[in-house]
Amino acid sequence: MPLSAGSLRRRTAFDNSGIVIDRLAWALLALLHLPPALALARPGMIETLYGVPRGAPTFLLLQHRAALFLVMLVICLWAMADQGVRRLASVAAALSMLSFLILYWLAGAPAALRPIALADLMLVPVLAFAGWRAYSA
Repeated sequence: MPLSAGSLRRRTAFDNSGIVIDRLAWALLALLHLPPALALARPGMIETLYGVPRGAPTFLLLQHRAALFLVMLVICLWAMADQGVRRLASVAAALSMLSFLILYWLAGAPAALRPIALADLMLVPVLAFAGWRAYSA
């Protein structure tokens, strides 16, 4: 069936909007991982957010956690720019977000962590969309 100029324009417009929506999804996922990643560059955030003093052994673990969130941030930004990494990025983001949500629930949903859980929970549909697009491409 031959393509008319009009159907080709509609198809191109859809393809372009799909690219924009995909990139927006990955940008949102990157933004989710930005605040905890900032604690790597600003260790004072660990004291402020978690009440853990710099000399405590758990402070080092929280700094390492911030480094892992920086990795997630880079992965999501990379997926925003490169379709080739989106499948792996989907798996990494799912492991990060869903493992936290499961652990949060198993711990009895501590009130202090509720904002983090809600942020992750709100972006699960975005992650599902990004993963669906990555695996259907």
